[in-house]
Amino acid sequence: MSRFLPHPLLFLALILFWLLLNGFSLGHLLLGAAVALVAGQAMAALVPHRPRIRRWDLVVLLALRFAADVARSNAAVARQIVVGRRPGQRPGFVEVDLPVRDPLALATLAVVLTSTPGTAWMDYNAASGRLLIHALDLGDDDGEELRLLVRDRYGAMLREIFE
Repeated sequence: MSRFLPHPLLFLALILFWLLLNGFSLGHLLLGAAVALVAGQAMAALVPHRPRIRRWDLVVLLALRFAADVARSNAAVARQIVVGRRPGQRPGFVEVDLPVRDPLALATLAVVLTSTPGTAWMDYNAASGRLLIHALDLGDDDGEELRLLVRDRYGAMLREIFE
């Protein structure tokens, strides 16, 4: 059973979403089941490792920090749109040496950075552990504040959670 249906919850969820998007009929049920079966087999071929979360209390703190940073960044971007750029404000790229190496921690950091208005994950060099970020405003310190925020505020916390 596990070879034929390696991820039963994924299978059921995909069928449910397929039916929600397309409406219920026997044809859509069978087609959705076929798509879900192929997707489950593909997911099994990827062999994702099971995430090991070591500090659940920090997950909650990370979510709260992320929500606060998104709210603050939304306000800053909205102010820039409404008022315009202030003198000296310029976009640019920042390189950050990351303390994390776990793939799930890096994926979480990518979601955090890309979801925060004004920043975007651009490139990651796994060999050197360096991340390239684009920022809408580098600030007066050529991105040093952003570099410290990513490395110390998020990177260190993600390392504690996942590694």
